[in-house]
Amino acid sequence: MTETLKDSLVTRLRDREVGTTEFRRTARRLGTLLAAEAAEHLRYEAETVVTPLNVPAEGASRVGKLILVPILRSGLALLDSFLDYFDDATVGMVGLKRDEATAIADIYYRNVPSIGVADSVILLDPMIATGGSAAEAIKILIEAGATQEQIVFVCVITAPEGLARIRDVYPNVRIIGGTHDPGLNPNKFIDPGLGDFGDRYFGTV
Repeated sequence: MTETLKDSLVTRLRDREVGTTEFRRTARRLGTLLAAEAAEHLRYEAETVVTPLNVPAEGASRVGKLILVPILRSGLALLDSFLDYFDDATVGMVGLKRDEATAIADIYYRNVPSIGVADSVILLDPMIATGGSAAEAIKILIEAGATQEQIVFVCVITAPEGLARIRDVYPNVRIIGGTHDPGLNPNKFIDPGLGDFGDRYFGTV
């Protein structure tokens, strides 16, 4: 294994000794790396501009509108990093709460703009455990007009059970993660994971 900056940031997030301040700082740094990675999966078209030397130069520009959709609440932890990277983005939100007894996600809030054929959507949620919340959020985006190919799902840690669930139903949604863990524990939490991302980021542990 070749260790990377992304690996070192995930390691800091895992450490139970890391407090709220460092956890937030590290999450934002990792979010910036993930935003750069997500940018490579958006759609671009050729564009020609004129430089200050009055010379035309061929380049590229992003196609359509970009919509960032964090899954409340922990998805908000990645939002600022992505807005720094994509400061022209529109922001929608999806509220999903997992029943800890059944691991089933219930929708309690949605505010997603209509999605055009030229647009791109980046869905933000730090953890993909069972994949239930992710699948529900993707369903909401498709109901708003997105195709699977327009959606990039960005997370910090994934479990194979959640990835399998998403890919079984939505095989063409691209998934970008910080790292992949071996599986879930009996309580359906990612193991080894990093605890509850939202609680640690927002200081409500």
